[in-house]
Amino acid sequence: MSSAPPRPRFGLRLGESFGLVGVLAGLVLIFGLLGRNFLSAATFQQIANQVPALTVLAVGMTFVILTGGIDLSVGSTMAFAGAVLGLAMADAKLPLPLALPIATLAGAACGWANGFVTVRFGVPSFIVTLGMMQIARGLAYLATGSQTRYLGKPVEWLGAPLPGLGLSPAILVAVLLVAAGQFVLRRTVFGRHVLVVGANEEAATYSGIRTRPVRVAVFVIAGALAALAAAFDSSKMGAVDPNAGTGFELSAIAAVVVGGTSLMGGRGSVVGSFLGVLIIATLGAGLNQIGASEPVKLLVTGLVIIAAVVADGWRAGKRKRQ
Repeated sequence: MSSAPPRPRFGLRLGESFGLVGVLAGLVLIFGLLGRNFLSAATFQQIANQVPALTVLAVGMTFVILTGGIDLSVGSTMAFAGAVLGLAMADAKLPLPLALPIATLAGAACGWANGFVTVRFGVPSFIVTLGMMQIARGLAYLATGSQTRYLGKPVEWLGAPLPGLGLSPAILVAVLLVAAGQFVLRRTVFGRHVLVVGANEEAATYSGIRTRPVRVAVFVIAGALAALAAAFDSSKMGAVDPNAGTGFELSAIAAVVVGGTSLMGGRGSVVGSFLGVLIIATLGAGLNQIGASEPVKLLVTGLVIIAAVVADGWRAGKRKRQ
């Protein structure tokens, strides 16, 4: 006798969404009082233009964590995909519209390898992606000869603020991807399967859901979006660097957790992850503006992440008791 899969939790509850917006507004208010120039259009534009790469990484990480997995390789995959982008543009002289799909395939291939090994051999994704983190970084060094590849204007326009708007094309694309990711989770069969697999994979299997393709697909999504993050990151300096993306995997996980996605899977929101990105970015910008030292910034950011994990555990325990 088959058991019905648990009802997926589409997005964040309204109270949690308001809670994240409240936290963000509270940070803006606090730093606005402590810093003389924080409450300005220039500050908010600067914050927005700094987060496109992390935003798209967080979108992919959200899908992975919703299935109960983790991806520690997205930062290195970002570097490898960036190296492929650099080879395609600097060596093969391809324009960005042709080079970016090639880099995306490279990122998706890393994601597919993560998903395939995790599913086929039953190895925890933490271990598999830890290995891929080293492999992809090594491939990035080999592809570039451990050298920065300068690309110049063909990529710089992605990160350049648009006249009269102050926002870059990169952040506009990133916001569209957030909307698309939320739509997929809320309105598509695939999105429902992602949430159900994360909530209870055994029940999902009994209900007829092919869980393995779903689990592989989320890693492919994360890898493909890492390539787009590489393009966004390269636009800042007009170059691709094999050291790019170092630590981005932890920042992406932190943003997703702060945004309310459960590390246990089955519950979360792409919009919530985007709010998590904005909270972390605002926190960093505000601490910089008030002159906080690097140790203090690390301390405060770490406390915020731990508080988010504790809150997630409290919510999970509350749901079990209901």
